[in-house]
Amino acid sequence: MNESHTHHKTLIAPFRQALYRNDVPAARAALAEIMAPDCLVHMCHPFASFQGIDALFDCCFLPLSAAFPDLERRDFIVMAGATNEGNDWVGCAGRYIGTFVASFLDIPPTGHIAEIRFHEFYRFEAGKIVEVHGIWDIPELMMQAGAWPMAPSLGRALAVFGPATQDGLVQGPWDADAAGASCDLVREMLAHLVKHPAQGGPEVMELGRFWHPHMMWYGPAGIGVARGIEGFRTWHQIPFLNAMPDRGTHDDDLVFHFFGDGPYAAVTGWPNMLQTLSGDGWMGIAPTGKRIQLCSLDFWRIEEGRIRENWVLIDLLDVYRQLGIDVLARMREFNKARVRGAVDFQKGVL
Repeated sequence: MNESHTHHKTLIAPFRQALYRNDVPAARAALAEIMAPDCLVHMCHPFASFQGIDALFDCCFLPLSAAFPDLERRDFIVMAGATNEGNDWVGCAGRYIGTFVASFLDIPPTGHIAEIRFHEFYRFEAGKIVEVHGIWDIPELMMQAGAWPMAPSLGRALAVFGPATQDGLVQGPWDADAAGASCDLVREMLAHLVKHPAQGGPEVMELGRFWHPHMMWYGPAGIGVARGIEGFRTWHQIPFLNAMPDRGTHDDDLVFHFFGDGPYAAVTGWPNMLQTLSGDGWMGIAPTGKRIQLCSLDFWRIEEGRIRENWVLIDLLDVYRQLGIDVLARMREFNKARVRGAVDFQKGVL
């Protein structure tokens, strides 16, 4: 058994727990203990990429905590493992929640509880974090604020569930065989997935072989949540492939980081999809003929030899950016008549 992966989850625990306690200075100190000074951080648009802990907190966590003074981090997946290339990763998924009382990225506050789903991946070398990939579901917060300026989700817009088995905080010791089996299933599924439409009709994907009939697909806000294979195909896959039928044909130009932990598998890459928006129907975007990069951070849970749950976050704001659409600027235009500034939120009196 390789206990380094369990150790990496232990190393990152104080950072996670400090944010659960709403102690942002303690979270910064905890991360500083294990983060290399020149750590490369890739965050979703509009945060972009930078180096080091100061930029990560100044750009991301401090503005978030200012908007949510009672900020609370709730992880529902924490897993770790090694890629085939020998890189060690920790993957975390969960929600940042709190009372939304001040604007965040110019999203108008509501005075109510709000949440932002996050997927965050941390690569370790010699006990230090040397690379971070993070996507926060910013469109989800816009929708909760009634400020989303783009097309509505085809899939259901609802709060995303944690694992049905409630075992997402994967405990050690790390089992290489179990982790490998989970990754192998997902890799084989993806290899079949990209056969359509280039190599045949939907049957070449063999979806029923890989996906549980009661599967849940938790897509990002803007795409939405789907139930079952038919729901997945109807609300996500068919519009996605109609718009970008060359999906999977440019993978030689990409780098994927797959790792597993028990019944969980995960993948990251920055980017990990490259395809051409040549057709209509995806998120209301007109076909441009432009090849775009997509950054997707994914988790899968395996049950009874098939995929039962799949959590997906895509940096959709960056997709729009590549197509010349500034979603945040459009949001400001749609909401410029709304009162700006902090909500005068009082706890009440006896």
